[in-house]
Amino acid sequence: MASQGRSDENGSSVHDTQEAQVREALRTLLDRHDPATLSPEEFLGAQYDAGLAWVHFPPGRGGLGVNPKLQTLVDEHMIVLRAPRCFPKNPIGYGMGAPTLLAHGSEDQQDRYLRRLFTCEDTWCQLFSEPSAGSDVASLATSAVRDGDEWIVNGQKVWTTLAHLSRYGLLVTRTAPEQPKHRGLTYFVLDMHAPGVQTQPLRQMTGDAEFNEVFLTDVRIPDSERLSAEGDGWKVAITTLMNERVALGGSQPRVFAMEQLMELWQEKRPDDKMLRDRMTRLYIASEVCKYNALRSSANRKAGTPGPEGSVGKLFVAELNQRIWNFCIELEGANGMLYPSYTDLNSEHPHSTGQPFLRAQANTIEGGTSNIMRNILGERVLQLPGEPRPDKGIPWRDVPRS
Repeated sequence: MASQGRSDENGSSVHDTQEAQVREALRTLLDRHDPATLSPEEFLGAQYDAGLAWVHFPPGRGGLGVNPKLQTLVDEHMIVLRAPRCFPKNPIGYGMGAPTLLAHGSEDQQDRYLRRLFTCEDTWCQLFSEPSAGSDVASLATSAVRDGDEWIVNGQKVWTTLAHLSRYGLLVTRTAPEQPKHRGLTYFVLDMHAPGVQTQPLRQMTGDAEFNEVFLTDVRIPDSERLSAEGDGWKVAITTLMNERVALGGSQPRVFAMEQLMELWQEKRPDDKMLRDRMTRLYIASEVCKYNALRSSANRKAGTPGPEGSVGKLFVAELNQRIWNFCIELEGANGMLYPSYTDLNSEHPHSTGQPFLRAQANTIEGGTSNIMRNILGERVLQLPGEPRPDKGIPWRDVPRS
């Protein structure tokens, strides 16, 4: 027991030292760079240089090499100060692109991309899903054929968030159709402004068009933009997907949903004892979600998180829908009203309808809830896996509809 005590004491000492380091870096940043007077690009650049972009990243790469849960300390300060933040504007880049570049990118790629990604000079998107490869991403058909020091890419991607605004994309292609589907993939950074890249927005039921189809026709990508070795695309894709689930499982919009619910409750039905029990249960669930996100953050490493990140993603997606459903119920008949699609970018006093409709995608995007349950069952609980009739079969020999 004594040795355990010394271990705890040493662990606490390391944490205290790292926290003091982060607080000092924060103090220095804010003393020298006032977010109220600088442009977002200037302030975020200073934050990156201070090692406060991703505190668990190495020094010189936007981090300090400390415990990832200390990022919460930084984020809380930025929210209170209303300072510019990267995640809301560049969520794919911040939550998925940066960890993937750090884990698999070359020194040159990290130098060129990470800082501009954090300052939001370059928005990023994720080119994974295809019309016939959604939940089963590894069955994708977009091809990349080597031509000297370049690769020629042809195919189609779909449901690509922010593709119409993005400068770069995280692209998975098939380079060896004679291999089984998980082995014949290669991962690239795609210049979204390259010749042959065409983006077509997809209109959603909210009236927005944040998702896109992307058509790739004879697009040339330099081999220097390949992430990891040829054929290692699935390994790199797993890094992106696992970080995506951690990012979605702890994202701020869910906090906003609970705040909106509590405001509506006070305005509409504060004395309804029957509904009070339901609201209390949702509040408790949101607190559980928050502390689960903190635990995931504490266990997170710079690289590929474990499958446990699927817990937060599954829980948050379904909770968010329950919260917005309850908000619509509290609105009564007003919940059926929706602003004209032409007015969606203006300010509206009743904004429940848009997030309610948008929340319906939460259980699909970033991996469907059924996929999350499969991952947790097979990789966390070690339950028998589902039958996979295409396992070990060359991709080109697998029947497709």
